Amino acid sequence: MSAAGRRVVVAMSGGVDSSVAAALLQQHGYQVIGMMLRLWNEPGAETSNRCCTPDSMAQARRVAAILGIPFYAVDGQDAFYERVVTPFLGGYAQGFTPNPCTFCNRSVRWEFLLERALALGAEYMATGHYVHLQRDADGQAHLLCAVDAHKDQSYILHVLDQGKLQHALFPLGTYTKPEIRQLARDFKLPISERSDSQDLCFLGEGDLRGFLARHAPESVRPGPIVDSQGQVLGTHQGLASYTIGQRKGLGIAALQPLYVLAKQLDSNTLIVGPASELGAQELTARHVNWIGGTAPIQPFRAAVKIRSTAPLAPAWVTPLPQAGFHARFDQPLRDITPGQSAVIYLEEEVLGGGIIAAVQESII
Repeated sequence: MSAAGRRVVVAMSGGVDSSVAAALLQQHGYQVIGMMLRLWNEPGAETSNRCCTPDSMAQARRVAAILGIPFYAVDGQDAFYERVVTPFLGGYAQGFTPNPCTFCNRSVRWEFLLERALALGAEYMATGHYVHLQRDADGQAHLLCAVDAHKDQSYILHVLDQGKLQHALFPLGTYTKPEIRQLARDFKLPISERSDSQDLCFLGEGDLRGFLARHAPESVRPGPIVDSQGQVLGTHQGLASYTIGQRKGLGIAALQPLYVLAKQLDSNTLIVGPASELGAQELTARHVNWIGGTAPIQPFRAAVKIRSTAPLAPAWVTPLPQAGFHARFDQPLRDITPGQSAVIYLEEEVLGGGIIAAVQESII
């Protein structure tokens, strides 16, 4: 299928990845339009969201001008607050450790922004994510890992369904990061050495605890730190400040290193223990998206990633009713964290994923 004249909106950020994505698509014959979201930040700090600082907006406009493509800034502040910040705060209030990039990719970038791209007559929307997309003869879209394993972002895009993937283009999936920086130089784009963006963009230069104290104070109430036998060892500074498997920052003295084992929301208690007590072998995920469109019928072998930087872990995966699945790992994992995503891989392909809702203790 020829790309000539086909209209695509590129979600631009002012960074090297989305800029090169726009240049590559233009080179391949697409009619490219640049679009950038203005996202929410706290009142009084409206220009500090790291995904859309004034400098980033200016860089994106500059790149668009060099490429000779139209560029639009889209106000997404209300949608971002409603669809990302609100569930982020709600997750912490429930004792979870949520990943806001999951909310953003599902409901802002690939819903709110995609709707505006289609309204401009675009057939596709493209991003600078490092992920590979293949379509089979029947038109079914398959989401695959990027060639550059160090930059692969397939984990965070497990939220995309067939309806969204039919309009998706990911031109960077077959390149490495050094190759993309070289392409930026070849295209004479002034962002070839620009640093990569970071998560939690809406915190700006602030800290997570301070943000939660202002917007979800119940999540930072001090409470007891206890061991697995219930002995009080100290006082925590709010359950939201800790994640499963965390060792540093507990503020208690012990003869051996202690780790966060669990958080009890009802009693506002942080449970800690030695490494020998850390680990779980099973999890249950909810709000699952199966990229193929339907859930498998039988249990199957696969690999599961429990956070973006975690290695793939072999497991038995059992689909559950009401958009869920259960995973039993071959070996206990130390840091399965409710609120994070569990994403299922079959070799290089992402089958789907969901939010970790429950963790079962190791049985060994």
